[in-house]
Amino acid sequence: MSPNFSYPTTPQQDITDVYHGVEIKDPYRWLENPDSEETKAWVTAQNQVTFDYLSTISAREKIKQRLTKLWDYEKYGTPFKKAERYFYFKNNGLQNQSVLYTLKNLDDEPTILLDPNTLSEDGTVALSGLSISENGQYLTYGLSTSGSDWVEWKVREIETGKDLSDHLKWTKFTGTSWTKDNQGFFYSRYNEPNEKTKLEDTNYYQKLYYHKLGTSQDQDILIYDRPDEKEWGFSGKVTEDGQYLIISVWKGTDPKNLVFYKDLSQENSQVIELINEFEADYSFIDNQGSMFYFRTDLNAPKGKVIGIDINNSYKENWQAIIPETEETLEDVGILNNQFVCDYLQDAKSAIKIYDFQGNFIREVSLPGIGSAGGFNGKKEDTETFYAFTSFTTPTTVYRYDMVTGESTLFRQPTVDFNPEDYKIKQVFYESKDGTKIPMFITHKKGLKLDGNNPTYLYGYGGFNVSLTPSFSISNLVWMEMGGVYAVPNLRGGGEYGEEWHQAGMKDKKQTVFDDFIAAAEWLIKNNYTSSEKLAIGGGSNGGLLVGACMTQKPNLYAAALPVVGVLDMLRFHQFTIGWAWCPEYGSSENEEEFKTLFAYSPLHNLTPNIPYPATMITTADHDDRVVPAHSFKFAAALQKAHKGEKPVLIRIETKAGHGAGKPTTKVIEEIADKWAFLVDNLDINMV
Repeated sequence: MSPNFSYPTTPQQDITDVYHGVEIKDPYRWLENPDSEETKAWVTAQNQVTFDYLSTISAREKIKQRLTKLWDYEKYGTPFKKAERYFYFKNNGLQNQSVLYTLKNLDDEPTILLDPNTLSEDGTVALSGLSISENGQYLTYGLSTSGSDWVEWKVREIETGKDLSDHLKWTKFTGTSWTKDNQGFFYSRYNEPNEKTKLEDTNYYQKLYYHKLGTSQDQDILIYDRPDEKEWGFSGKVTEDGQYLIISVWKGTDPKNLVFYKDLSQENSQVIELINEFEADYSFIDNQGSMFYFRTDLNAPKGKVIGIDINNSYKENWQAIIPETEETLEDVGILNNQFVCDYLQDAKSAIKIYDFQGNFIREVSLPGIGSAGGFNGKKEDTETFYAFTSFTTPTTVYRYDMVTGESTLFRQPTVDFNPEDYKIKQVFYESKDGTKIPMFITHKKGLKLDGNNPTYLYGYGGFNVSLTPSFSISNLVWMEMGGVYAVPNLRGGGEYGEEWHQAGMKDKKQTVFDDFIAAAEWLIKNNYTSSEKLAIGGGSNGGLLVGACMTQKPNLYAAALPVVGVLDMLRFHQFTIGWAWCPEYGSSENEEEFKTLFAYSPLHNLTPNIPYPATMITTADHDDRVVPAHSFKFAAALQKAHKGEKPVLIRIETKAGHGAGKPTTKVIEEIADKWAFLVDNLDINMV
C-alpha cells in the first residue's frame, strides 16, 4: 500500500471455489451485490479517497474548462428520410442528450420531435433506438434510464408530437420494425425480471412479438420463441416491400447467425428456416421479390454479397453477386437500385457502388483518410447522406447524389482548433509472432522524438469491433497538452475480417495482449515515449485488455485506465448478458477454456508486493452490461497487492451504466478526471 494513500479497508471472506480440481479463493465475493449496505458504504469510501485525491490536482479544473469550451459546438447526425419527411439529430453543444428534429424540406426550419433532455433533470434518461412508420406518421422510441440496457418503448404521433398510450417494457438488445400497413411493429423482449435484482440477473429466453398500435403489451402476439434454446435471441426486420419478416437468430456475441422468414402477405403463415446452421454471419440487405440479398463471410472471411432465391434455396443454387476482395466488407445497403458497399482498407473507409449484377460502378470520393457512415434510404432513392470523420476532422455531414456521384456539404461544425496543427500517420509494427499490426498515431506537429512525450495508448481487440479514425474532443485536449494518441488495430477486432477476429478469440486471446504490448514497446523503441510517460486505456473488452496487460507487464507503463472492464474471467458468464460472451472468451465451466481464462484473468493474476502502474479503474454503480463487481473486486485486490507510492484508485459513477447515453456533463467530468490523473502520474508540465 502506498504511504501516501490510506485505502478503505475491504473485508475478506473465506470463499473458495473448485474449478476442475483447482481451488480458487474469491475473498471479495460480497462486492458482487451492488445493493447491499456494505457495498454501498464501500463505494462511498472509495469515491471519497479518489475524489479527494483528484481535487488536489491543480490542472483538473483547467482541463475541465478547456473540455467544456471545445465541446460547445453544434453536432449533427446524418439525416434520413421516411415518407415525405427528413429526420436528424442535433446537439447545440453542451446539451446532455442530442435532440431529434424533423422537417419536410431541407430549407425549412426544423421542429423538435423528441428532446430527451426534458425527460430527466440530470440528463440520465437517454434515447436508445427509434423507428419511423412507413407513412411517416408514427415514431417508436426506446428510453434507457441511468445507462441501463433495459429499454422501455413508447409511440409518438409525429404531426402532433403527442405520445399514444402504447408502452412496452422488459426489452433489451432489440429495435422495432413497422409493418407496411403502419398498424404495428415487431420487437423482442425478455420475461419480466425480479425488480430487485434486474441489473444482475442473467438474461435468457428472448421472444419475438408483434405489437398492434393502441393495445396493451399483454395483448401482443408471440411470433417466435424457442423454449428449447434459452440462449437464442431474435431480431425481426420487415422487408422494404412489406412482404416478409426477416428473423435473424443470434446466440451470444458469436457473429454466426441463422436466418428465418415469415410471409406477411399470407395470414397465419409459418416461420420458414432459410439458413438453419450457425456456420457464418448472414446480414440481410434487402430483397427483390423472392431474391434475398445478404452480406456474408461464408468461405469469405472478409465478406461478400450473395443472392438466395427462397423458391430455390438449396445452397448449390446460391448466387455470388460481389466476391470477396482484399478489403473488408463491413456493411451493404441498396440505393438507386445499386449496392452501396462500405469497405475497410487498413482500418480506413472506402465506399464502392455496384449494380445488382455485381458490376463495379464507382468509388465514392471521400474528403480524406477517415471513417464514413450513413448512406441510408430506400431502394429507389437517388439522394442520401453520409458523415465523415477523422482524428482531426469533426463529424461533417454530406449529401450524396447517387446518379451523378457528387458530394455536397450539408453541415460542417465549427470547433475552436486548427486541424493543420496536427499530424496523423499510420505505421505497421510486428507483434510477438511476427504479424504486422497497423497503428494510428496522432499528435501536434513538431513533436520531438526524444522519448519524453506523454502517450496514451488506446485499444479494444475483440468481438469483431473495428477501431477506425474518429474525432474526439477528449483526445484533442490530450494532444493540446502535448500528448501522443496511439490506436493499434489489434487482432480480435474486425479490421481484416473474420480471420482477424478469430485470431484473438478464446484460446488465442493472449495474442491480443501480445499485440498491445508490442505496440507499447514499438512506441518506446521509436522514441515517441518511455515507460515513465506511457499510459494505457480501454473500455469494456478494452478494460480487460488493460487489466491483462498491466498484470503481465506492470513495469512497461506508468499509468493504466481500465474502464468498465471485464476483469473476473471465471464468473463473468453468471451475470446479465455475460453468458453471451462465451463464444468470444470461452467459459470456466469447460476445463480447457478454464485454463486459458485463469492464465490471463486480471483479477486472478495480481501478485502481492508488486509496484503496479498508477491505476484509476472506472465503473458505474449499476452497469448492467459489465456488472460493477468486476471493477469492485479488481480494485480491492489491486489495493491489497500493490506496493509503491503510485495511486491505485477506483472512480465509481452513480446513476450511470455501461456508457451509452451518458449525459455530456458526466462525460466531461470523467474525462477531466482521467487526464488530470495522467497529468499527475506522467509528470506532465501543464503550460
